[in-house]
Amino acid sequence: MAEKIVSKEDRLRHVPLFSKLSKKHMAEIVRIADVSDAPSGEVLVKQGAIGRQFMLILEGEAKVERDGEVINRLSENDFFGEIALIAHTPHTATVTAETDMKVLVVHTSYFADLLEQTPGLWKEMAIALCHYIPARQ
Repeated sequence: MAEKIVSKEDRLRHVPLFSKLSKKHMAEIVRIADVSDAPSGEVLVKQGAIGRQFMLILEGEAKVERDGEVINRLSENDFFGEIALIAHTPHTATVTAETDMKVLVVHTSYFADLLEQTPGLWKEMAIALCHYIPARQ
């Protein structure tokens, strides 16, 4: 049986920040998103460091630690760093690969340029966030 190929767009549609984007705006996000490998043990983001990227896990598993304590585990389709895309604030936790991983990465510098150059993108993302926030409370 052939393995189903899942596109970057299909994966990103599951991320609340991007879930309401038009086809045109999603294509722009897909254009700046890179697939990257992370070996087991690699620190993907460090608590207290300024956020520089958003990551969506395509394959593998990671642990999330705050102040040295494991507070969560992440796997396929989980994501982190979405606040870094928007607010450029320090990470609230450290995320470390527990297995070899494949992640989809959107760097904040490319994302900031895209927001400036793409009318309407910010508004679509704000609407998506408004739907997401009540669901998390």
